Amino acid sequence: MGMGPTAMGSKIPNVLMHNWSPPCPSIIKKNYYSSVKREHSGRLASQSLVIETNVTGTAEDQSVARRLILLRHAKSSWEFPSLRDHDRPLSKAGQDDAIKVSQRLQQLGWIPQLILSSDAVRTRQTLEIMQQHVQGFLEAEVHFISSFYSVAAMDGQTAEHLQKAICKYSRDEILTVMCMGHNRGWEEAASMFTGAFIELKTCNAALLETTGKSWEE
Repeated sequence: MGMGPTAMGSKIPNVLMHNWSPPCPSIIKKNYYSSVKREHSGRLASQSLVIETNVTGTAEDQSVARRLILLRHAKSSWEFPSLRDHDRPLSKAGQDDAIKVSQRLQQLGWIPQLILSSDAVRTRQTLEIMQQHVQGFLEAEVHFISSFYSVAAMDGQTAEHLQKAICKYSRDEILTVMCMGHNRGWEEAASMFTGAFIELKTCNAALLETTGKSWEE
């Protein structure tokens, strides 16, 4: 599943060139080929909520556009130090950002049919807020996957783990999938899929698009 990235913002989005670090929320676009060749050695870094990427796959008669959203959870609270990391809730700022990212994804037309999420409290709450404000997220099929929490801390394993999960839970008729989780794994996966370093701050989303007959391609 070769893919390429766009970054989205919480205020007034602008279309920006790759390798430009915006001072405010914005959209960063980058095109690349399914062979995932590294065209740039720079990093995609943004203060924005969403990083969107367009990928070009091999043209085949029955291939269709397939889109993957890699969303890092919104900012969590450290108000309760006795809580396990897994159980930390969102902060007020995180709750606000979850609303913004849901609305921006709706504006861009990136509403998933399938959502695969870490079962950590902060990812669950991020999704709940998104569902409360955008109907499309409420209508999506949702699976909470406990391994999404642990794999994100393991070097270099997240991308393959996400691919296997998508192939397990998705079907060919599903064209847009959203995976919700944590760093450092989500940054590593987005960077591996695109061939360029992508920085995902809290509530940042990398939007990846390619073509294929199925998710296994």
